[in-house]
Amino acid sequence: MALLIASQLARAGELPKVGEVAPNFNLPDQNGKFFTLADFHGKWLVLYFYPKDDTPGCTEQACNFRDDLNQLAGLGAQVVGVSVDDSKSHADFAKKYSLPFPLLADKNAEVTTRYAVLRNLGIFKVARRYTFLIDPQGKISKVYDKVETSRHSKEIIEDLNKLLAAGKG
Repeated sequence: MALLIASQLARAGELPKVGEVAPNFNLPDQNGKFFTLADFHGKWLVLYFYPKDDTPGCTEQACNFRDDLNQLAGLGAQVVGVSVDDSKSHADFAKKYSLPFPLLADKNAEVTTRYAVLRNLGIFKVARRYTFLIDPQGKISKVYDKVETSRHSKEIIEDLNKLLAAGKG
């Protein structure tokens, strides 16, 4: 366990690669409930990072995940969003758009830094729009660094179907 933690810290700031163990997290969602990577063990995890609550692209992406959630769940996947917004902002966003999945608040930008998706714009810090598809054993199966918000959830469904057909997960 100590080696795993040491390797995670050594790689902090480097984009996780396919096949690597996903960096851990321990963050509160919009309701104040804390989640860790271990909470999703045994399931596929769609961990998506996004810049800001209630902006056009982030809203489109979140609503598409909401609309496709039954298909994703049918493939054994759970969806979790992460940004540097606080839990109250997430709660307002989730309520406004009826988002039924956790939105994790990374206020100190520790997890966005660990996943190498933090964009530091001087006094502003935002997460870049990246998604990590994490397998049921906690390893990165796919990294999406070019996200088209209008079809991203469909792309993940297609990729999950391919991975499951190939006997992965």
